[in-house]
Formats: sequence, structure tokens, C-alpha cells
Amino acid sequence: MTTLLEEMKALIALKGPITVERYMELALAHPELGYYMSRDPFGAAGDFTTSPEISQMFGELIGLWAAEVWSTMGGPNPVRLVELGPGRGTLMSDALRAARIVPEFRAALDVWLVETSPTLAAMQHDLLLDAGVPIAWAQNLQEVPAGPAIVIGNEFLDALPVRQFVRVGGQWRERTVRIGDQGALAFDVAAEPEPYIRGNARDGEVLEVNPAGHRFMFELGARLVKQGGAALLIDYGHSVTGLGDTLQALRAHRYVDPLAQPGECDLTAHVDFAAMARSAAATGAAVYGPIDQGDFLRAIGVDLRTKALAERAGADRAEELHQARNRLVGKGKGEMGALFKALAVANRNLPAPPGFLPSAAKPA
Repeated sequence: MTTLLEEMKALIALKGPITVERYMELALAHPELGYYMSRDPFGAAGDFTTSPEISQMFGELIGLWAAEVWSTMGGPNPVRLVELGPGRGTLMSDALRAARIVPEFRAALDVWLVETSPTLAAMQHDLLLDAGVPIAWAQNLQEVPAGPAIVIGNEFLDALPVRQFVRVGGQWRERTVRIGDQGALAFDVAAEPEPYIRGNARDGEVLEVNPAGHRFMFELGARLVKQGGAALLIDYGHSVTGLGDTLQALRAHRYVDPLAQPGECDLTAHVDFAAMARSAAATGAAVYGPIDQGDFLRAIGVDLRTKALAERAGADRAEELHQARNRLVGKGKGEMGALFKALAVANRNLPAPPGFLPSAAKPA
């Protein structure tokens, strides 16, 4: 069987070096050999663990967050509850279970899962088979029927392919991928400089731009402005736009060379939340945050939820719950509370979403 590495080498040999953006597109979403197309990458047996897999509390709290947003929207029926990149379906399963305490909300739900991986879509289908609400799948947000929507995206933006530019001789040149001297893939830079990128930096500095992310935020903001609703996006990244190479690859929970085994490891880049917020705000939507994931989860009740579950659990289970809570909200090494950020986008007719202060809204 031809490997993706062999296909990439053949492509480069035929057409020349490819951009980092194209490399990420192929590595993650090649129809047959892409990383997400044919595997379950989650959990201890996979390559990484996401917040919904760490604790049921994460999805439960987001389900209640969505129910409260729905109430502020005036309780539209139906309302599209959309999840972007739903993984195994764990977050949605937990969210729908928690939403049972708001039966009017559950009765109004029309759930849509935006998923491109046939393998993961099948897992989601099996897990949510008895969810008790209508569930459908889409390849992208455009395929989700019109109407008021609540959109959830956990670790969605980080997997969108980025372009990288390197400062060389006082000019910005796009980073590319070529075949190196030993036959392995290697980074290089384009022969011609980029005339439209402004800003000074030291030679060797890297600028990352996420065109796919900007396109998505424009699409999301425009939909919410026109049709109503709100979105919650949680991911790892930085709150202020800056320079730096954040492209990384994970395999079996270890960092590996991003170019060594395309299609066999997860590729991501840190989210520039400031840039994403600017694109959403440009549509006329209200943008809240980003704020640290730990602060967001505390604001929507993770401490109370941990306490309630622990009181009904045995000693060992109670300790697991507290450890999971600490991993989700803690801001120390190996914890997710500060590295991960939460960003909300909403129709301007709505109040600030739960967990976000009104003063957090960015002007359009």
C-alpha cells in the first residue's frame, strides 16, 4: 500500500515544494491516507486526550451552557445545536444527558455534527444512537440548514491548516516542504518574497497565518448575525497575535517530527485567538473573550458539579473527579486551564453568554 509520505514525495518531485498549508491539508484530510480519515486518535490508546475524554463534567457543563443560551434566544423551536469536529461524540453525549433537566430545550433540538472522517462519524453514530433527539451529519457549516443555531467547537480550530512565513534577509518568504538531501522531507522557504506582508522582525522569525480559520470565522459570524444564535470555541492558543512557530505533531502522546510520518500523527498549530476574534467581529457579531478555559469552567459551575458528583461517589471515584477537575482548570505544568482559551461569538441582540462578562465583547 502506498503511504502518504510516498505520495507527497511523488507530488513534490513532479510539481516542486509544497506549502506548509498544503502539507497539513494532505496529512490530516487526504481522502484515503489522511490522519483523521481512518483512525480513532483519542484517549490513552490513541495520540492525545481532549477535555471531553478527561471528564464527563466538561460536556455536561457545555450542555447546560447551551440550554441557557437557548433561553436567552427566546427558546426557538427548532434550534440547530451544531458541534464542529465532534471526535468520538463524547462531548455531545454528555451535553445531551445534562440537557435532560431542561426538557423544553431538548424537545427543540435539531443536532448537527460537522465531521469529515467516516471512521469518527460511525463512532458518533453508535454512541448517539439512543440520544432521543434528531441527529444528522454535515461536511461543513454550510450544509447545516438555516435557522437559529448554537455552535460548539472544542479543539476544532487548531487542526485547520496554517501558512507559515519566515523572515529571511529582511524579507518574508513562505515556508515550504521539499525533499531533502537524504530523501526525507525538509522545510525550506520559497524563492520569491511575499510583497503583501508588512512588519519588521529578526531573521529567522516565523509568522503564522490561518486562512481557513479566518474564512470559517467570517462564515460563522455572518450566520449568527443573520440567523441568530451563539458559538463557543475552546482550543489551545494565545490571546495576543505574535510571532512564533507553533506547528507540532503528536503520536502516542509524545511530540514527534512534524515531517517524519505524515498521516500517522496529529498535526496542529496554536490558535491565534486575537486574529480569529477580529474576523468574527468584522461581520458585526459580538465577540467575547478569549478567556482562560479554567476561568470559563469555574464561571459556569465546574466546582459545584465536581462537589455534587464527588458526594455521591466512592472515595476512589471522588478522587478521580477532583483530579479531572484540576487538570481541566489548573494553570500549572501539564494542566489545561491557562493553555486552553474560550471564545464566544454571538448575535448582538443577545446578552453576554454564560461565563463571559459583558465588558469582554469586542467592537466590530
